[in-house]
Amino acid sequence: MSVSTIEAFASQVAIASLNTYQKRLSPHKGFSCPHRLLHGGESCSDYIKRQLINQNLLTAIQMAPQRFKACKIAAQTLQSQRAESGCIVIPCCIPI
Repeated sequence: MSVSTIEAFASQVAIASLNTYQKRLSPHKGFSCPHRLLHGGESCSDYIKRQLINQNLLTAIQMAPQRFKACKIAAQTLQSQRAESGCIVIPCCIPI
């Protein structure tokens, strides 16, 4: 099996995993992507999925931590804005 075939398969698996997350888990987790809430546009999962579709796998993997850091900052910004109201904002991604 060639490297490009393995990479294409890995990208397809990652996209399928994100689709499953978005359809089965995300609607039930009780919060939305802070980056999307603060800045509008796409959620982190949509962003990563788009990168997997439009870029090669390595580029998408390299871009993910930058987006997750931006999401963490968005969560902190929203938390500080909502501190008065008692709302809790949870980052949608792993701590970075």
